[in-house]
Amino acid sequence: MDETTIFITEKDYARIRNAMSLVKSNDYENLELELERAKIISDDEVPPNLVTMNSRVKFFIVQENKEMIVTVVYPDDANTDEGRVSILDPLGSALIGLLEKHEINWMFPDGKTKTLRILKVLYQPEANQDWHL
Repeated sequence: MDETTIFITEKDYARIRNAMSLVKSNDYENLELELERAKIISDDEVPPNLVTMNSRVKFFIVQENKEMIVTVVYPDDANTDEGRVSILDPLGSALIGLLEKHEINWMFPDGKTKTLRILKVLYQPEANQDWHL
């Protein structure tokens, strides 16, 4: 992880904390640290280029020279075949709260640290006024 400022909406913060409390695991230390250092913002403060929950994001993995597109979702909605990555998954934890052009160094379960760069937020619920998501 690095010290890029991340931003989490009040609603996402509460829901992510709830999702973490429902799963008995100690595997979410990095997500816990990210939430602790995040700047909490209201829904009306969300810039359209911020990765929030249910955002579809295009990003680049520097070490693999690879672009990917995923949607960051809550655990019950995760489906890797459809590119829907759980917030409790290391990849989802790494992407949440970043702005376009931001990079983060993130250690994955295999022990490797990867640099992820946000290229484009393709869809964001708040920007589209999809308040039900």
